[in-house]
Amino acid sequence: MKKMKWASSLLLATAVAMPITVQAEETKTKIEFAERTYGFESIDEGIVASSKLFRYDSGLVFEYPDAVRGIYVTGHSAGGARFERLLKLIDSTDLNAMVIDIKDDFGYLTYKPQEESPLFKMGIGQPYIKDPRKMLETLEAHKVYPIARIVVFKDSVLAEQRPELSFLDGGDVWKNGRGEAFVNPFMKEVWDHNVEIAIEAAKMGFKEIQFDYVRFPEGFEKRHDKLKYTMEDYTESELDPVQRRVEAITDFVVYAREQLKPYDVDVSVDIFGYSATLPEAPGIGQNFSRISENVDVISSMIYPSHWTSYFGIPKPDLEPYRLVAEYAKVENAKLGALDTPPVSRPWLQDFSAPWLGKGNYLRYGKEEVEAQIKALKDNGINEYLLWNAGNRYTEGVDYTP
Repeated sequence: MKKMKWASSLLLATAVAMPITVQAEETKTKIEFAERTYGFESIDEGIVASSKLFRYDSGLVFEYPDAVRGIYVTGHSAGGARFERLLKLIDSTDLNAMVIDIKDDFGYLTYKPQEESPLFKMGIGQPYIKDPRKMLETLEAHKVYPIARIVVFKDSVLAEQRPELSFLDGGDVWKNGRGEAFVNPFMKEVWDHNVEIAIEAAKMGFKEIQFDYVRFPEGFEKRHDKLKYTMEDYTESELDPVQRRVEAITDFVVYAREQLKPYDVDVSVDIFGYSATLPEAPGIGQNFSRISENVDVISSMIYPSHWTSYFGIPKPDLEPYRLVAEYAKVENAKLGALDTPPVSRPWLQDFSAPWLGKGNYLRYGKEEVEAQIKALKDNGINEYLLWNAGNRYTEGVDYTP
């Protein structure tokens, strides 16, 4: 123990003068220091991380593509027969990335954590991806850039397990019209739960952590003064309710990115497309510019089917090129005003929306998908992700039109 403390102190004291490389291994931490090697069982992770010297190495190597062109992949698909078909799609086209569910829309993990993991005892692991490491090794062999999707504040599982971390209506967990529960973005314990999952994904070998549902529930502003919940550090805030929500969401993004720095991963956030058209989305706490300032990648969900009459387009689903092009102009202006803008990588639509009713939607196929990609490219945006909830993607698409 004395040797460990002495070595940690020596590292910190001489960090400026001496070259140091820190690399994590399964059984011990190995430090190359002044051309000599010191081996010992562990280093205080807090000390090393705070010294900015620690960089976790999963042992896998992924190069960032010329531009990320990715598809969404559920845990079921990643761990099942469809995975091979999706790999073939990527191998045979200009697609090059997968966004894979690690924590899904219910709050379950899509894999079983190891017993030594702090997540193990929670019982939220599901056996969809039986061997995450093997899956990532396959992606490495195929040169597919891996992104871990983590659904943050929409979390029915945690809300039911720990109602005090959610919003209570009377004595029950409040749920939306679809029966979904959210956990409380004001609470740091909720932040840490999701950051722990993100760290585990980074250790697996994912090169990017994508946080989704980084927001309060839709319509929360109509119930915020009736539901029972804690605001922790935000209780004494002098901000109005809208700005408190914006502050909490932005603070989570800042906190998560800082905690993930030692793991050498990019951080991205999914955000409602309309958030870029407003100063902020008042009910849900998303401020496009403030979130964008604190991430490596911003992924607006700009599916034409999800807009009402907008940008002067009465039926957006019928005009995918025009909708995406008009959005891109707004986003470019918003990001252009930032000192250090993130990469723009919007979510595009590769599905049809018959729920819009006859005459209000198109059957989306090759032409409609390519129209969206071209609209981005014509406006200087070269990265994108394709969403299809069932992971059935259109064949024959030119992904670099």
